[in-house]
Amino acid sequence: MTARADEGERVIMATTFKERAFDALGHVIDPELGIDLVNLGLIYDAQLTDEGVAEITMTLTIAGCPLTEWLAKDIHDELIKLPEVKSIEIEIVWEPAWNESMMSRAARMELGIHS
Repeated sequence: MTARADEGERVIMATTFKERAFDALGHVIDPELGIDLVNLGLIYDAQLTDEGVAEITMTLTIAGCPLTEWLAKDIHDELIKLPEVKSIEIEIVWEPAWNESMMSRAARMELGIHS
């Protein structure tokens, strides 16, 4: 990552699409747990096609999650704010299976998990 700042200009970070997408997805909060999807470890990958399609690979904490459609809408609402994104495709995968070790340390602490 590189940054450049001229006097009086704000710092602009040069990042990859994946980094920008993960930053945006950090605003998507799991309403049951109160923690964002990135810190929960639910977002596995984010790629951008040449056509501007954001391809998100993710999982859920449980199969049949009743909040799947709500989360998909929130993911869409955050990613569509990125100027390079024209549309979003979300692929939900079950391998690797999600487990608590995929959460960030901060998420585990917030949930009282001390492993």
